[in-house]
Amino acid sequence: MLTEAQIAEFDARGFLLGPRVYTDDEIAELRVRLDRVMAGETDERPEACRNLLGERAERVVVQVVNIWEADDRFHAHLYHPVITTMVAQLMRADVVRVWHDQVQYKPPGVGGPTNWHQDHPYWPIIEPADLITAWVALDDATVENGCMWMVPGSHRWGPHKGGTIGTDADGFRPTPDLSLLPPDAVIEPVACEVPAGHVHFHHCLTWHGSPPNRSQRPRRAIAVHYMPGWTRYVPTRGHLVEHRVEVRPGQILQGRYFPTVWERGPLSPPQR
Repeated sequence: MLTEAQIAEFDARGFLLGPRVYTDDEIAELRVRLDRVMAGETDERPEACRNLLGERAERVVVQVVNIWEADDRFHAHLYHPVITTMVAQLMRADVVRVWHDQVQYKPPGVGGPTNWHQDHPYWPIIEPADLITAWVALDDATVENGCMWMVPGSHRWGPHKGGTIGTDADGFRPTPDLSLLPPDAVIEPVACEVPAGHVHFHHCLTWHGSPPNRSQRPRRAIAVHYMPGWTRYVPTRGHLVEHRVEVRPGQILQGRYFPTVWERGPLSPPQR
């Protein structure tokens, strides 16, 4: 479990490096399974598998949404007892559910950027903005291969222009509208390097982005976006996974595609 000091650090900064949650052998298995899903070799398919930068773009950021639908091992990952317990601690929640997962893979040399943004404004069918992402590195994520950068304390500044912060491509610094920030806001991005097999947490309003992967090493990670039990379906615009919603507007978001993974303690994945 997280210590009180770690929880306080997350509350203040909006992100936190957690412990190692997978061995080298377990990470190697997840990489193999990811390769099979991306190659279309599984019986089931994820919600999406695409280049976020466009199919004709020179640079590549492969996004696989809800890989848990295509692979049993990634389905089990949603329920990882260490991760879900820590998420529940950070949320102060009795119930934790999955909003969706996503892999982001930046191939060696051609891996593209993920510009500065916030997550929650891109999820315009759920409220409130209390979600936390657990991001597990499948390779060492370093400055050289395009690790995430985050701005400490930015989760306290509210949603920013629909979640798009603005990005200076040359220096990969955020370029926000300063008129929308508190007068004491300090914008000092920090690199969030994550060793393979470790988990990193961030709040859904924390500013973050990652520059291109110009190294000769891949940068793969599996992120699960967890939501507290009080999250409701409040649609204002569409979203990729909205067709999976089985509740009415205003109701608690839950169901087969938004599984409960922690309820006053870790839960085991159901048989599939």
